[in-house]
Amino acid sequence: MGTTTTISKERKAALIKEFGGTDKNTGSPQVQVALLSERINHLTEHLKGHKKDHHSRRGLLLMVAQRQKLLKYISAQDVSAYRALADKLNIRQKM
Repeated sequence: MGTTTTISKERKAALIKEFGGTDKNTGSPQVQVALLSERINHLTEHLKGHKKDHHSRRGLLLMVAQRQKLLKYISAQDVSAYRALADKLNIRQKM
């Protein structure tokens, strides 16, 4: 992976703490969505300046699809948690 999609250790720890509750809760879907959103935002900025970087664009599309699957899972479990997460991360909601 290049430096465009890498999250600093401090930022990653902060996201895990904010969305997981503890620093050890890295597997919860909310934390995974938050980390994917951070990477998606960085890669989107990269692609604005490098329009012909099709390899990174494919990676972006895969990350968006993975995040969408996780969000679908969260919404099936708890709709209010899904809405709160989508509002916090500024993700457009389908519901």
